Amino acid sequence: MLNRIASLVGWLGTALVFGSVAVRLFRPEWNQYAYYGAWAGLACVLIYMASQWREVADSFSRRQTRLGTIAGTTVLVVLALLIAVNYLASRRNKRWDLTANQQFSLSDQTRQILQKLDAPIKVRVFDQPGQFDRFRDRLNEYSYVSKQVSVDYIDMDKQPVEATKSQVQAYGTVVFDYKGRTERVTSSDEQQLTNGLIKVITGTQRKVYFVQGHGEKDTTSSERAGYSTILSGLQSDNFATEMLVLAQQGAVPADASVVVIAGPKVDLLAPEIEALKKYLEAGGKLVALVDPPAKLTDAPLSNLTAFLHEWAIDLGTNVVVDVSGVGQLIGTDESVPVAARYPAHPIVEGFRLLTAYPLSRSVTPVSGGVNSRSAQTFIESSANSWGETDLAGMFASGKVENDKAKDVQGPVPIGAAVSIPAPAAAPPPAVPAGQPKPDEPPKPESRLVVVGDSDFAANFALGIQGNRDLFLNIVNWAAQQENLISIRPKDPSDRRLTLTASQQVAVRWLALLVVPALIWGAGIYNWSRRRG
Repeated sequence: MLNRIASLVGWLGTALVFGSVAVRLFRPEWNQYAYYGAWAGLACVLIYMASQWREVADSFSRRQTRLGTIAGTTVLVVLALLIAVNYLASRRNKRWDLTANQQFSLSDQTRQILQKLDAPIKVRVFDQPGQFDRFRDRLNEYSYVSKQVSVDYIDMDKQPVEATKSQVQAYGTVVFDYKGRTERVTSSDEQQLTNGLIKVITGTQRKVYFVQGHGEKDTTSSERAGYSTILSGLQSDNFATEMLVLAQQGAVPADASVVVIAGPKVDLLAPEIEALKKYLEAGGKLVALVDPPAKLTDAPLSNLTAFLHEWAIDLGTNVVVDVSGVGQLIGTDESVPVAARYPAHPIVEGFRLLTAYPLSRSVTPVSGGVNSRSAQTFIESSANSWGETDLAGMFASGKVENDKAKDVQGPVPIGAAVSIPAPAAAPPPAVPAGQPKPDEPPKPESRLVVVGDSDFAANFALGIQGNRDLFLNIVNWAAQQENLISIRPKDPSDRRLTLTASQQVAVRWLALLVVPALIWGAGIYNWSRRRG
């Protein structure tokens, strides 16, 4: 009777072990039950072996059993090694992305944000079970980079209450929960997922104002010289954008995170300069992209130049010429200086992309500083470049020559930045009693960035490798969002092979006739040789 019970226990244990394996393979959502089932099955098998210890001991006295035991032990050892290797690999793995545009790797920006998380972030995907894979491949990378990230996949049809609580209406919605804040995304694209991540981490949307009224770049224009593309990039980094006519408003709005002056053609008025001075002294952030004169008759930007000098930055009356030949690699000429290496500065930390500046001027930090303000260069042209000061000769003949006695010798500084503690910053608002204390904001600073070209961020120039990322890095640094300074996700490159009609016909005949004829001819040749 006992032997019969032990036999049943042994068969039950075997069934539990095999059933647990089947569950892990075919129904992974029941893994927690498979875990307990496997342990229960192992316990049953051990109980059975303990009840049959006499038979087991007698069997080892036979030579055939000993040989079989050695073979079985070898198999078990190999299986144990394979299990151990897979166990370790699941926790410490190395991945390689061999696609041309690193399509299956997270961008530097996403990695940087994830690695700097200071609290757990919960990601919930609401969809149908057959559609989870399109999110799983990407979100597995997020949780692989940061242990703070946890991901749950929720079937909307089986758990409608969860969908209602999370205010989810559509399939394919991803919900980010972080420090009590929630953000929703309806895409599996890395750029969109990271945008949602940025929004839920920053909590509040910052606003960038573009100054208008002096011939600046049009942020709504999709034409060649417009700024519509870079505007979309700012929105991806959780910035709202708006126009600002200082002459009408008289002051910079209180909700301005950054003010951008992009390519003014005429000078700012004295009251506008005063408004910018007050804004900076109160902890404001200003980005000025100032082009060189387009023709000799252009009036100098005297007020703006004097204002920037007060912040230890001098605008050069020149055009940077680059004869290094690097511009030819991206299809430009000597009038477009190219930067490949950057002086140390947080804006370009880890930045290793080419940037180009169509028709740029020098932007030089004032030696010794001005009023305890010191500027730092972060963009400069190659050593084989100079700042051409003979603008009359250049505009008249189109030819340039490096006059080492007059021209600015390379490397020529093209971008510079200033950062100082805000002299007149307002204290942070008091938190009402009973409300949670918000994250402590960074100490207020006055920040100014000047670049001697505005076209590098225009629609036509954003095809150049690093222009878009550099502009966004500038704005994020100015807004004191250093955690967003990095290389952003890129769109998958188009790797399709386009054939003309004649090429398609040639490929068709090659596949249908030429290749089979060659194979048939090789077979006839070998047959004839063997016959001979």
